[in-house]
Amino acid sequence: MPAAKPDQPIRLFTTSLSGHGHRVKLFLTLLDLPFEVVELNMQAGDNRKPDYLALNPFGQVPTIQDGEITLTDSNAILVYLAKRYGDASWLPEDPLGAAAVQRWLSLAAGQIAYGPCAARLVTAFGAPLNHETAKSIAVKLFGLIEQELADKPFAAGQHVTIADVAAHTYIAHAPEGGVSLDPYPNIRAWLRRVEALPRFVAMPTTKVGLLAA
Repeated sequence: MPAAKPDQPIRLFTTSLSGHGHRVKLFLTLLDLPFEVVELNMQAGDNRKPDYLALNPFGQVPTIQDGEITLTDSNAILVYLAKRYGDASWLPEDPLGAAAVQRWLSLAAGQIAYGPCAARLVTAFGAPLNHETAKSIAVKLFGLIEQELADKPFAAGQHVTIADVAAHTYIAHAPEGGVSLDPYPNIRAWLRRVEALPRFVAMPTTKVGLLAA
């Protein structure tokens, strides 16, 4: 059984166009937890100010405050929220199910970050990264994910888990980084299944990359 909801709203420090922050916002809404967003202006350097660095020494988003608990790193936050407020379906207890979810969390921190996330950072924010390399990583990754999703509805199996929450945003917004989803019908069907979940909330679209026209 999931734990009771927090006594006070969870504070989420993020920016509206951060896919990492959106993972956490999405999961908070899927769990129907009370929360309030503290919007940071990254261009103005809010994430580098001493009061924020005291919460998150890396100066990254997202960060959450749940009562006296402060947590950073989007995937770590997903694990915490699943264990603290979700039921076991979000992060299975059995060894094989837990491993399947962890594999996708590693993909989210690895190839998804270096591929579709990095490509979008270049087009949307002018990040000094190699755009062609990022797109190449994304295309190779999507080819593999397309095959995996041929025989299962969700990332880690037959039921939605935090693996889907961690993977969704940057894959859904890959066209903003110049990576088309047209060649991947299984990925597009999976995205629709995630987006059909009760209380799903999307990250705002940025008109860059393939969406610039």
